[in-house]
Amino acid sequence: MVALIPQPLDVRTADGHLALGGLAPEASPPGSVPEPLVRVVLDELSAILSARTAGRDHGPGEGDAHRADRPRQAPLRLRIDPVAGPAGSTDPERYTLVVTADGVTLTAPEPRGLLHASRTLAQLVEAPGEGEQAARVPCVVVHDAPRYSWRGLSVDVARHFFDLDALCRVVDVIASYKLNVLHLHLTDDQGWRVESPSRPELVELSAGSDVSGGPGGHLSLADLEALQDHAAERGVTVVPEIDVPGHTNAATHAYGELRPDGVATDTYQGIEVGFSRLTYDLPATEPFLRDVLGDLARVTDGPYVHFGGDEVLRMEADEYARFVELCERVVLESGKTPVAWQEAAKSPLRPGTLVQYWDTHPGDLTYLVDAARAGTRVIMSPANRVYLDMKYTADFPLGLEWAGHVELRDSYDWEPDDAVPGLPPSAIEGVEAAVWTETLRTPTDLFTMLLPRLSAVAEVAWSAPARKDWDDYRRRVAVQGAAWRREGLPFHPTPQVDW
Repeated sequence: MVALIPQPLDVRTADGHLALGGLAPEASPPGSVPEPLVRVVLDELSAILSARTAGRDHGPGEGDAHRADRPRQAPLRLRIDPVAGPAGSTDPERYTLVVTADGVTLTAPEPRGLLHASRTLAQLVEAPGEGEQAARVPCVVVHDAPRYSWRGLSVDVARHFFDLDALCRVVDVIASYKLNVLHLHLTDDQGWRVESPSRPELVELSAGSDVSGGPGGHLSLADLEALQDHAAERGVTVVPEIDVPGHTNAATHAYGELRPDGVATDTYQGIEVGFSRLTYDLPATEPFLRDVLGDLARVTDGPYVHFGGDEVLRMEADEYARFVELCERVVLESGKTPVAWQEAAKSPLRPGTLVQYWDTHPGDLTYLVDAARAGTRVIMSPANRVYLDMKYTADFPLGLEWAGHVELRDSYDWEPDDAVPGLPPSAIEGVEAAVWTETLRTPTDLFTMLLPRLSAVAEVAWSAPARKDWDDYRRRVAVQGAAWRREGLPFHPTPQVDW
């Protein structure tokens, strides 16, 4: 049996294997597949082939005379075809993968489906058999399409900063599991992590520390552009977030005029929440929001800007609603679609705004259900399932536990349709994991918390519910664990899996 994550809709295996001495791409129709996509596909697959054949040689006394026996490059046919994918599916990300003894064919109605097909192919690559020199792929036919259009990961770079290289590596990993959104939590009480041309003091004064007393850091506009380019080539949309009107100590540290007393706040290196806020009626408030949200929108290639809205614990409902309305309006006037955390649904929302469900202990969720029934789309991020900074177990050295302990099965064994009683399933836009970095200082820390749980979230977001099976997933994720070891990716070998 093949070991694919996320589980495709339809997999049919056949006898035999294709030997992969290399890949020779052929696009059809000519010019229909963007050259950057072809390059990414070849780079990713070549890296997998190299990893699978590392250490192989001809053996003693063997050399050029035996090169003719090596497998030649196999055709890699990339085809744009509207009839690709599962029968009856109209999803734009659907694809078909066919492997036969004479080559590989990736077919999709749009280029992003070809990326998904190539990631499925990458997971099928096996090490050479006994006496063989080349990696191989089993003969197979896969027809596949995603359950949800929004399949994401939110990364907090405010508590501890992660630089461009680390974030590009995150993109590579999430794309390999067919996730397509990287949500960046760029601002919080502890730091402002993105350059804003209209407000340069934000990074000059509020980016130089973190919760551990470290040097902090920020993404320049060039960094953000490079990250978005890297992500786009891999089918991932970057959704940046400036969190207001709470979580704003970094902003008020740079601009005292954002406070009623006009006094700038001190740098904050703790992890408490809910103590900071903006004040709507101050003269400086609306110009500040227009500047920072407008600046962010102008440098965002994707269609979304997230304005936060969570944990505003020291503000009356009327003032909060005015903030939500203003932020929505500014984002829309900047040409982007607003996204906010679930609390924003307590206020009247414009059509098209997305909200993100996270708090699994908020009491009455009627406001969220009512907003969904009125047309608001909901991203499912329940903290007790997909907050991947939660400890695996009580004694795990990293993470927090305010939402409980989140083991691998917790991230796998849940159903988005049932997470919020009364929420119409048709209102669910998708699923997004989150990793907050109060305790995570290094990329090793980050990936240890992401893996293996991120692969479980990916299957929840992509695969049809009827295709999910915990025992089968345990077998498949063990195969992925071997791949992570080969690739040098840190992960937690949970005892829930026989690694």
